[in-house]
Amino acid sequence: MRFGFMEDFRNPVKWRRPFPELYSAILDQIVRAEELGYDNVWLTEHHFTEDGYNPALMATASAIATRTSTIRIGTFILLLPFLHPARAAEDTVCADIFSNGRIDLGLGQGYSYHEWNAFCMNRSERGSRMREGIDLMTRLFTEDNVTFDGKYTQVKGMTLSPKPVQQPHPPIWIGARGPKAIKRAAEAGFHLMATLGPDPAPLYVETLKECGRNPADFNICQLRMVYCAQTEDQAWAECQDHLFHLFDFYQDILSEANDAEGDDQPLPITRAEDIRHSPLAEELMIGTPDQIARKMEKFCAKYQCTDFIMDSQFPGLDPKKGTRSLELFAKEVMPAFR
Repeated sequence: MRFGFMEDFRNPVKWRRPFPELYSAILDQIVRAEELGYDNVWLTEHHFTEDGYNPALMATASAIATRTSTIRIGTFILLLPFLHPARAAEDTVCADIFSNGRIDLGLGQGYSYHEWNAFCMNRSERGSRMREGIDLMTRLFTEDNVTFDGKYTQVKGMTLSPKPVQQPHPPIWIGARGPKAIKRAAEAGFHLMATLGPDPAPLYVETLKECGRNPADFNICQLRMVYCAQTEDQAWAECQDHLFHLFDFYQDILSEANDAEGDDQPLPITRAEDIRHSPLAEELMIGTPDQIARKMEKFCAKYQCTDFIMDSQFPGLDPKKGTRSLELFAKEVMPAFR
């Protein structure tokens, strides 16, 4: 199992600090995580949010690439329908060059009605826009003089220059929550990014086999919220308010999207201090290294996972605390599960 962590660069008004200060602190955190032996940093995207959720992943990936040398840099996920596929391909190539071949390209179709409405785009087109975009991107990565007559995008005699360092192109992952998207990811032969909700791995693996593919050739990442401290009380005291902000944000956009089972269920809490004793806590890894290790054992027995992704730098959390959590996990939990 490989270990990575997620960065969203969120800066809520309640805890706001100057954006250059926050971005610099998160870059320092990523450099420290590389020193600790983490395999991946994953960047996540949303648009037009109150808390400044990172909207430009490849620009951020390039910045990280210039500060690091070994850690892989992935998008979890790049919302492809909002970009021209040729522009997305060019941005990906630049990041792959700056990193000398360390980019993982995670793509998703987007689900937030707020974003689709802001772009004045039809949300019902998200799947077809994404599939068309991937088709064009992969052709641009691997062919010259590409002519493409799609429903949403047309290009003529286009040659991507330069080409990516990784050949034929950076690994492509698909963020999928609903059954249709999960099956399509397997049918297309892409790696799977599992977000919050029911485990998509069984359906994904079954579909790979039906398509004649060897599941051992594919990767499945799973995301969990992890916060590690010397005592359980300290862990909860430091992160619960920031977790509540995170849950409130996703409750809003997921309940409206209602793409996967359970999305429309209301939050079982109304206060941050209630999270610890709510059903939500069962899926969270909050506490001491020993407590988190026990939860990791249960996780490994229940889920198929090649790449474990930790969300530890919660919105508004002091990056120094997030870094300390990553340090504790790397030193006292991670070695036993590699």
